[in-house]
Amino acid sequence: MYQKNSNEAAGHAYLNPLKSLTRAQFAALGGDAVAYVRPVSGAVLSSMITEAEFEAEAEYQLLMSADGTPLLVTDTEDAVVDWLGDKNLGLATLH
Repeated sequence: MYQKNSNEAAGHAYLNPLKSLTRAQFAALGGDAVAYVRPVSGAVLSSMITEAEFEAEAEYQLLMSADGTPLLVTDTEDAVVDWLGDKNLGLATLH
C-alpha cells in the first residue's frame, strides 16, 4: 500500500502520480497490473452486486483492478492486504 514518504514529513506535499490519471489512462495501465481499494457502503454494494446481501449501513473495502473488474469485497483493510499477499499488483488508494 502507499506509504507516506519523507517529503510529506518535511511539509512538502507529495502527489501520487496515479491520482492525476484520467479514468482511461488508469484503465490502460492494465487490469492485471494495478488495483485500487476504496471504502464503500453496503447500500452502494447492494446496487452493484445483486447476487449478494450487504448490511446497508456497514462500510466495506472494495478492491478493483484498473480496468474496473471487481476483485474483492471485504469488511477490513487487513483482509485486503492478506488477499494481495504474493500477488504482483500495484495498489492505489482512493480518497
